[in-house]
Amino acid sequence: MKKLPASWHKYALPICTTFFMTFLVSGVATGRALGVNPQMFRDWMSSWMISWVIAAPAMYFVMPQVRRLLDRITEK
Repeated sequence: MKKLPASWHKYALPICTTFFMTFLVSGVATGRALGVNPQMFRDWMSSWMISWVIAAPAMYFVMPQVRRLLDRITEK
């Protein structure tokens, strides 16, 4: 299997992180708000896609600021 070049890591990390985190969080939130029912999966997927479309681009702007903040408050 062919691997992505190392230069893509900075793009792949936020995409993959937001993909899984929004999936889990939207599932929990949807289940708690609507209860587990036959339509929950459809509602969950809808909420997840909306969440991911917002979270993925936001991560590109937030991650550099978080790294700079952590560089200031942690020892190397």
